[in-house]
Amino acid sequence: MATADRTDPAHGAPADGGRTRDWAALAVLVLPVLLISVDMTVLGFAVPYLSADLSPSSGQLLWIVDVYSFVLAGLLVTMGSLGDRIGRRRLLMAGSAGFGAASLLAAYAPGAEVLIAARALLGVAGATLMPSTLSLLRSIFTDERRRMLAVAVWASGFSAGSALGPILGGWLLERFHWGAIFLINLPVTALILVAAPLLVAESREPGAARLDAPSALLSLGAMLPAVYGVKTLAEHGWSPPAAFAIAAGAAMGSVFVRRQLRLRDPLIDLRLFAVRRFSAAVGTNLMLVFAIVSALFALTQYLQLVVGLSPVHAGLVLVPGLVLSVAASFAAVSLSRRLGTAAVVVGGLASIAAGFVLVAAVPDRDGALPVAVAFALIGTGIGLAETLTNSTVLTAAPPQRAGAASAISETAYELGGALGVALLGSVLTAVYRNRLGDVAGVPDGVTAEAAQTLGAAAAAAEKLDPAAAQALTTAAQDAFTDGVRLTGALGAAVVTAAAVFAGALLRERVPAARQRVPRRR
Repeated sequence: MATADRTDPAHGAPADGGRTRDWAALAVLVLPVLLISVDMTVLGFAVPYLSADLSPSSGQLLWIVDVYSFVLAGLLVTMGSLGDRIGRRRLLMAGSAGFGAASLLAAYAPGAEVLIAARALLGVAGATLMPSTLSLLRSIFTDERRRMLAVAVWASGFSAGSALGPILGGWLLERFHWGAIFLINLPVTALILVAAPLLVAESREPGAARLDAPSALLSLGAMLPAVYGVKTLAEHGWSPPAAFAIAAGAAMGSVFVRRQLRLRDPLIDLRLFAVRRFSAAVGTNLMLVFAIVSALFALTQYLQLVVGLSPVHAGLVLVPGLVLSVAASFAAVSLSRRLGTAAVVVGGLASIAAGFVLVAAVPDRDGALPVAVAFALIGTGIGLAETLTNSTVLTAAPPQRAGAASAISETAYELGGALGVALLGSVLTAVYRNRLGDVAGVPDGVTAEAAQTLGAAAAAAEKLDPAAAQALTTAAQDAFTDGVRLTGALGAAVVTAAAVFAGALLRERVPAARQRVPRRR
C-alpha cells in the first residue's frame, strides 16, 4: 500500500521539517479532543435545565444525551475512510465548520425534537473530526518515544476538557440560558479553522480505496435500531417493536461484518483484531469511556438534584478526579517502563472498579465527599490506562493500516460513551421509574409526570402544596439514588471483567515483531 502523502501544499515542505512545528501541530490536534470532551461533560450538568425548559420525556432525554455519540460512532469509520481519500486535515476543517453550525442550532433549539436533531448533526460533524486526530498524530510523530509523549498529551486533552467542562458549564448555567453550553464550541471551532492550515500538514493515502456506500449504510443500520430498542425497553418495558429493533440491528451488524471480511478494501479492517494487543487496547478503551461517561451522567444529576449542589459546586466535586486523570496520564509512561504496560493498565482498571464500588454505596443525601473520592479513583484509573492503550493502538497495527486502526480506536471511544449512557443510563431510568411508585398525597397524573426524569419530578413538585411537594421530592430522590447505586455495581462488574480481559491479552507472550495480521486472500 502506498504511504501517506505528508507534504504540506501550503508550505511546500515535509511536515516533519521541525520539532517546534510538530508540537504546535499537536496543540491544534488537541483542540478537537477538548471540544468533544467539554461537550460530553457539560451536557450532563445541563440536564436539569433542559428538563425544566423543554419538558422532554425520559426517552427523549436519553436521545438528547447520547444520539450524538451513536451517530458519531456509526459514521466514524466511514469518515475515516473518506479522510484517507480527501485528506485528513481537510476533513478536520470541514468537521469543525459543521460542528460550529450544529452547535448554534442546538443553542437555540425551541423543543426537544429540534435539540435531538441538532445533537444528531453534531454527531455527523464530530465523526469528521475524531478520525483525523490520531492518524495525523502518527504521521507527525514517527519516533516512538516522542509519539508516546504526544499520545499522553492527546489523551490528557480528554481529561482536561472534562475538568474544564463542569466549571465553565456550571458558571454559564448559573448566569445564562442553557444554550450557552453549546455556544462555547464556536470559539474553538473558529480557532481550528484558522490554525490547522497554518500548522498541520495534510496527510492522505494516495492509493486509498473507493468508499463503500453499502458498508456505510450497514454500519448505521446496525447501530440505530439497536439503540432505539434499548431505549424503548428502558422507557416502556418489553414490547414487540423493541425486540424487533434490537434483532434488526443485530442482523444488520452480522451482514456488515460478513461484508467487511469479503471486501478487498473493507470500510473497517476487522482483520486488525487478529493482533492480540490491538484487540485488548481497543476493548479497554471502550470500557474506559463507558466508565467515565456513565459515571458523569449519573453523578452530575445526583449532585445537583439529590445532594442539592449548584452546577459550579457540583463541578468542583468532580474536578479532583479529572485533574488526577491528567496527572496520571503523564505518570503512566514512566510507570509502564518499570512495571510493564499490562500491569499499569490493569492497575488503572482496578482503581476504576474501586471507584464504582463507592458509587454503589452513595448515601441518600449528603454524598458529595463519597462521590469526590469515587470519581478521584475513576479519574486516576482512566489516566493510567488510557495513555498506554492509545499508544498500543498506534504501535500494534502495521503502519500502512494507521488510518483503519485510528478509526477503529475512535469508534470504540464513541461507542463506549454512547453505551455508557444508553445501557447504564437506561438501567438508571428504569430503576427510577419502578422505585418511584405511588406517593401519598400526590395525584396520579403528577406522579406519572415526575416518573419521566428526576428533573421533571422537581418541576412537578412546584405545582403541589409544601407537604406533598416534599413527599414527592424525597421519594424521587430516593428512587434516583437507588438507580445510581445499581449502576455503580454494574459499572464495577463491567470494569472488573475488562481488567481480566486486558491483563490476559496485553501481557507479552511473544516478541511484538512476530505478530502479524493475516493476509487477505
